[in-house]
Amino acid sequence: MTISRLPDHEQRILDEVERALRRDRRLDRRLRTLRLHRGPDLSRLASYRPRTPAVVALLALSVTLLVTGVVTSEPAVIWAFALVWPPALFAALRLLRHRRSRG
Repeated sequence: MTISRLPDHEQRILDEVERALRRDRRLDRRLRTLRLHRGPDLSRLASYRPRTPAVVALLALSVTLLVTGVVTSEPAVIWAFALVWPPALFAALRLLRHRRSRG
């Protein structure tokens, strides 16, 4: 493959395609407003303020699942605890931080 200049007829075709694309206002607007999503939007997560009853319910559910998992050694209960515990802990820490910043 060569990296030299395009032949004249191919360059004219390319120039015509570029002119046509520049005239397309809808495409121009879409390209200007294009946002690249590189990951999840954490701004909503950072502003999350849990309600006290929800945190209490999550922590109660977590403790119940923990005790049930220890007693029964059921894999499904242990997995349920593993799924519920991180959001419960996160919500509790956010609630404590929010209350501390207000007080």
